Amino acid sequence: MRLNPDEEELERARREIISFIREEVANAGAQGGVVGISGGIDSALTATLAKEALGDNLLALIMPERGVTSDADVRDAKELASRLEIPYHVVEISPAVAEVMRSFPFDAFPEEQQKLAVANIKPRLRMINLYLAANLKNLLVIGTGNKTELLLGYFTKYGDGGVDLLPIADLYKTQVRALARHVGVPEKIIHKTPSAGLWRGQADEAELGMSYSELDRILYALYDEELSPSQAAEKLNISVEKVRAVEARVKANEHKRRMPRIKEFEW
Repeated sequence: MRLNPDEEELERARREIISFIREEVANAGAQGGVVGISGGIDSALTATLAKEALGDNLLALIMPERGVTSDADVRDAKELASRLEIPYHVVEISPAVAEVMRSFPFDAFPEEQQKLAVANIKPRLRMINLYLAANLKNLLVIGTGNKTELLLGYFTKYGDGGVDLLPIADLYKTQVRALARHVGVPEKIIHKTPSAGLWRGQADEAELGMSYSELDRILYALYDEELSPSQAAEKLNISVEKVRAVEARVKANEHKRRMPRIKEFEW
């Protein structure tokens, strides 16, 4: 698929993702799926397509953190679930976060490392909730990660990366936006500033150091068009250092995209 797909490509992607979800659930012998809805575009698109695939056999969890998740995100998540007629539960994660913070010996660890480490507690707690619901109802956990995030390693290992299937993970953020508009995701969700909601005011693009649009163009040139960093830089009219920095991040986060390595014996 092109980075900026036309309507025919988008409709083909919609149909293929719906078939993929149905097949994965059927092959696993599961009764359906469960998806976390955050109020953002990735989960909104995933929930929309999963509803088409599974009908009444889809459950949603909305898992805000008090003081961090915005009221607008919670409201948008509820409105989306209601509009799609997906049954949902709101699970407030703040008490679980507080208990981890209370019980873990943070004083024994470097303070400068704690902000991100604590932030990663939150997607891991959300993963626990999703798998709890999945186990209780024989469901598969449907992930919401996209290709940009997966290549860059911009997700939490065993957090939002801990899922059973990833329906939109071969779509860059640019393509996610196009497909979301194609399937009718509300414009107010499509136009939101992307945020993983790890802390108050957190914004993806500020943390990544460049816009998703620029990242996608670099990633597409490197991994879909298979250009060298210098070729990609020349084509996109950006510095080769910037391209190499993106490539280095992809390589450094390879461990997040694969199963744990196993020591194999040859005797």
